[in-house]
Amino acid sequence: MFALACAIGLPGMPRAQSQSLDLLVGSYTDGDSAGLYLYAFDAGTGRIAAQPKQALRVHNPSWLVVAPDQRNVYAVNENGPGNADPVGRVTRFSLSSTHVLEEQERVTSLSDHPTHASLSADARHLFVANYSGDAQPGGLLTVLPVDAQGKLGNATQVQSYQASNADPARQASSHVHAATVSPDGRHVLVADLGGDRVYVYRYAPGQDAERPLHAAKPAHVQFPAGSGPRHVAFSADGRHAYVTLEMTGQVVELDFDDGAARLRRIVDLAPVGFTGAHGAGAIHLSADGRFLYAVNRGDDHHIVVFSVGDDGALSLLQRRPTEAASTREFAISPDGRFLLLAIQGANAIAVLRRDPDSGLLGETVQTLALPRPSYLQFLRPH
Repeated sequence: MFALACAIGLPGMPRAQSQSLDLLVGSYTDGDSAGLYLYAFDAGTGRIAAQPKQALRVHNPSWLVVAPDQRNVYAVNENGPGNADPVGRVTRFSLSSTHVLEEQERVTSLSDHPTHASLSADARHLFVANYSGDAQPGGLLTVLPVDAQGKLGNATQVQSYQASNADPARQASSHVHAATVSPDGRHVLVADLGGDRVYVYRYAPGQDAERPLHAAKPAHVQFPAGSGPRHVAFSADGRHAYVTLEMTGQVVELDFDDGAARLRRIVDLAPVGFTGAHGAGAIHLSADGRFLYAVNRGDDHHIVVFSVGDDGALSLLQRRPTEAASTREFAISPDGRFLLLAIQGANAIAVLRRDPDSGLLGETVQTLALPRPSYLQFLRPH
């Protein structure tokens, strides 16, 4: 447990009507965590219930994907050598109308340490990013078919990549960190930290249902050597995308036009003169698209707030301390009044007040002790 000090006050904000929402939390299980949790969240006060409504024991469900109809939840099992289960997998949970989770099936991701996944717009395929700590089999993109009931099938398409070797310690092999679907559902961007590239694919299941991804032209965006692209966030109109560079602690602005991605500008997350270790991680836009949030870890424990211009350009608004190491992910409440941090290094979830109009982050409302949280996802009310 740790204390987060008030960064700025946001007086005069309207108080939302109290409403209970359900919050899914994924976590790492190499400690005391059960794995997957369901908590009640009070949207009026911004507080998470002290005890979960449900806790399911499952290995390392570090990233979650909720189907649009909320009937299924897919969890990547970030397993690898040395874990209780050394095989990377994806587990499907059915989700009832009252938000009760029940495990259904598990399939292998064909590599180890899957860290990210996304569902195609038609919900027919799940794209799984395997980070893979080892050179064999190395980081892979795996495509899993999904049937009409949401059941997972065995992989039908696998893509491998070449490492850049710019950093011999971290880039001796590919490390696929994310696979992100464009807003129109027609493209998938795949970030390879080990190769300093983001690959662009067309999603065309009509051409080949088993191998629905086809390389775009150009097939990738090249980033600076040793930068390590991690996660991607699209603007709602799909004209812009933003990429965190984990190893250099930066955000890249991309212009995106029908599968053609163009690097426009690179923005630092740390302040001028910072000389410590970088660790840029999670990145998300607010629901209205006006603000971008990105986490810098390493030795710079901050979440950075940008305003987004009409042309997609970023302008720095705030650097708000997370005041603890290794913030893995974050989520903004549906009404935009709170931002929740999954602070893996502190074994806690922190709830920060947020002003929907200015985008600024304020005081800490709550810290909830939870072993090694890694992912947060709100569910729609049932």
